[in-house]
Amino acid sequence: MRHQRIPLIIILLLLTGFANTASAQQSVSEKFKQLEWLRGKWNRTNAKPGESGYEVWSAAKNNEMFGKGVTLKGEEPVFIEELELSIKGEDIYYMVRVPDEAAPIPFKLTSISKDAFTCENPEHDFPKKIAYTRNGKKAKAVISGNGKSIDYDFEFATK
Repeated sequence: MRHQRIPLIIILLLLTGFANTASAQQSVSEKFKQLEWLRGKWNRTNAKPGESGYEVWSAAKNNEMFGKGVTLKGEEPVFIEELELSIKGEDIYYMVRVPDEAAPIPFKLTSISKDAFTCENPEHDFPKKIAYTRNGKKAKAVISGNGKSIDYDFEFATK
């Protein structure tokens, strides 16, 4: 009789583990859905004199968004970065690919709400933190680390 209880206990523990894993995955997917507001084109409103810029974001498929950040001097692009938001395992990552780096730089999502999110990579030289906040049709991205901070103010342009 005692041996029959052991397999039942093991089965119950396994089922509980599977349920918790599915719940955690759903939670990550639900968090990712909170990033949907970022989709579209955002024109930079605080660029240096003679420059302009924008970010454009689109959803590729569930749990994956691609973006591009562009800085222009007149009509000429002077800086382009490729951006990605995606789920990797149980976490969400903001990936940045810039011309001088061989591989994308990962920033792990550390906080999220309906209108804001923060991603961090304490090992990276600069920035160590990327934070976005939205207020209606305006948004602000702040990159910071090592006592330095740069603000990027945006206004929503189009879907």
